[in-house]
Parts: sequence; structure tokens; C-alpha cells
Amino acid sequence: MISGAHSVIFSQDPEADRAFLRDVIGLPHVDVGHGWLIFGLPPAEVAVHPGENHRQEFYLMTDDVDSFVAAVRGAGASCAEIKDEGWGRLTVVTLPGGGDLGVYEPRHERPEAMS
Repeated sequence: MISGAHSVIFSQDPEADRAFLRDVIGLPHVDVGHGWLIFGLPPAEVAVHPGENHRQEFYLMTDDVDSFVAAVRGAGASCAEIKDEGWGRLTVVTLPGGGDLGVYEPRHERPEAMS
């Protein structure tokens, strides 16, 4: 029934954020016209947490958050210090457009990807 997921990052500077995802993080992409890039992601998962404000959050996962932070900082981007949250080690990257992107090294069990 479900064949994939499509996430959207809203940005005050979408061109700069697209360049960051393409050039710094190295996500594969396709140009669907006029520089509008859609990025490929590895298998994903979704979790439902209690809350009262109906917000959604988007995180990327990495096998090595220390190496990720070093690479992103080496490219001139800003990352928060890594925090151990128990379920994983988390940093937050400040995107060129001003938004935040959480990236973490999971310690929790991972579900099998849908096929």
C-alpha cells in the first residue's frame, strides 16, 4: 500500500539549503525542473510520540555522528554539540536558510525496511 515517504523542509533560502544537502551532506538528487531538487534518502522509519501541538520533526540518521559533525563543520556549517539522549547521540545542524536539521546516531532497535 505504501511505496515510500516524501518529506518537505520549508526554508527561507531553499537554493542554499538544496546546495547544502547536495554538496555537503552528499544526498543523491534529481532535478525535476527549474532547479527544483528532490533528494533520495536511505530507508526511513516513523515514530509517534505523545504531544499536544501536532508538530512533526525530521531527523537524518548516521552511523557515526562524530565523523558527521567533523565533516559538516569542515565544510563551514554550524552544528550543536553532540548530546547523548539515551536513544541516540544527537546534533542539530543549522541550515544555510536558518532552519535546524537534527542528525543522530541511533542506539534504539531499527525496524526492517519495507520492501
